[in-house]
Amino acid sequence: MKFGPVPVAEALGGVVAHAVRSGGLVLKKGAVVREAEIAALKAAGIDTVTVAMVEGGDIGEDEAAGRIAAAVAGDGVRVDAAFTGRANLFAEVAGVLVVERDGIDAVNRIDEAITLATLPAFAAVEPGEMIATVKIIPYAASGDAVERAAGPRPLIRVAPFVLKRVAVISTLLPGLADKVVDKTLRVTAERLAPAGASIVSERRVPHEAEALCKAIEAARTEGADLVLVFGASAIADRRDVIPAALEAAGGRIAHFGMPVDPGNLLLVGDLGGAPVIGAPGCARSPKENGFDWVLMRLLAGLPVSKADITGMGVGGLLMEIVSRPQPRESEVAMPVRPKVAGLVLAAGRSTRMGGPNKLLATLDGKPLVRHAAEAALGAGLAGVTVVTGHQGERVRAALGGLDVAFADNPDFAEGLSTSLRAGLAALPDDVDAAIVLLGDMPRVDAALVARLAAAFDPAAGRHVVVPVAEGRRGNPVLWGRRFFAELARVTGDQGGRAVLAAYPEAVFEVPAEDDAVHLDLDTPEALAAAGGTPSA
Repeated sequence: MKFGPVPVAEALGGVVAHAVRSGGLVLKKGAVVREAEIAALKAAGIDTVTVAMVEGGDIGEDEAAGRIAAAVAGDGVRVDAAFTGRANLFAEVAGVLVVERDGIDAVNRIDEAITLATLPAFAAVEPGEMIATVKIIPYAASGDAVERAAGPRPLIRVAPFVLKRVAVISTLLPGLADKVVDKTLRVTAERLAPAGASIVSERRVPHEAEALCKAIEAARTEGADLVLVFGASAIADRRDVIPAALEAAGGRIAHFGMPVDPGNLLLVGDLGGAPVIGAPGCARSPKENGFDWVLMRLLAGLPVSKADITGMGVGGLLMEIVSRPQPRESEVAMPVRPKVAGLVLAAGRSTRMGGPNKLLATLDGKPLVRHAAEAALGAGLAGVTVVTGHQGERVRAALGGLDVAFADNPDFAEGLSTSLRAGLAALPDDVDAAIVLLGDMPRVDAALVARLAAAFDPAAGRHVVVPVAEGRRGNPVLWGRRFFAELARVTGDQGGRAVLAAYPEAVFEVPAEDDAVHLDLDTPEALAAAGGTPSA
């Protein structure tokens, strides 16, 4: 292929490489130059144009991309018609993407004009999802290079999900709440749904090898295609309860442990041809972890060998596991009694109140914001900081005489997140956690705030503490320092709800005695119903 500027008269049949605009003439990139285009270029006073000219033996970009894509596509893959030198490949079925890495690398090394990109190997895909693309970089590629790229056997296929009947067994120990097991079942069902699989049987047995052995045998007798075991205690050794039970049932352990974090303590085995997984603790969370990598392959009927698992280390560090402390954290980083501060957010504009500042409204003889500050002070926290913004001087005056610090938020009009960020930045460096109180929730009392502080225990995985009443979470919320940076990245008129949802394994719930954790007086109607009076 020739490329470069040529006299307009010699550009016939060329592909325009750079858009041409002159007066009323617009010749787009990729347009083929014909007699009419030559005449228009000459009329516009243009002498040369940069084009790509296909030579003998070259194959145009669309034909080249289409031929290569069709050659590399295997079972479960659809190829769309090529356009602008690109041919996209899509999954026809739900399943796991299987690629031949060496073959794809070889295609990409044939000629710099030819590129082939895919999703990560063994990615779980849905019907219609784009899984790969062939792109021809110039406007044509040499016929020889295209032939070589289209020569290999299919390199990309989708292994459809084939295992549909899943048995779940949970072992129990004192202290493992039923709601934890119930949540695990919900999360597991959601995880299985995209694969068209479902939980066909569920058992809860003591954390003992004999009881678990019988449960595994029963699950297979009932026709489960795959057995998932969630232990009340993590597997610590090949001789622990779960592997011992599997072997006692006549099963085989393929591998224990994996270089993926979270997911280290995973066990893979089989019984009578059906896979059995001893799930790591992180599998109770909906967030991606090593369990997903193994589960999806098995559901697609793909073998997972020792070599497969031990080869997962590169890219296997998925995230910090917030539900456990850092190494030796409880002995080194965390003091015997964590320092928990109070953070009262009182900078908002009270737009829903329709004019008056809700924080200055009076209830039981004092401003709403004073109720919140006194609740924090009465809990014996390691200092209380109040974030002010809208009518800041008046809010400070309403808190006169109280031993609180103040942090100004000049960006209060941009929403709640700015107050949260300003408040966290103002806390002393030695604070281990902060209880975030909202200034318009006057019925939250010191006793509840103190209970939240007492429940904070990073060594036990309690990095976030929330009150719960009538089955619903409320405010205030305690946040461990580990989340301060992430909270500071929240934007707009929102607090930490999205962060809370992202780390369910780090959250500890404290029962509240009444609905005060849901009562915010941010409208005239709510204020009147509570017996309060608006500010002047």
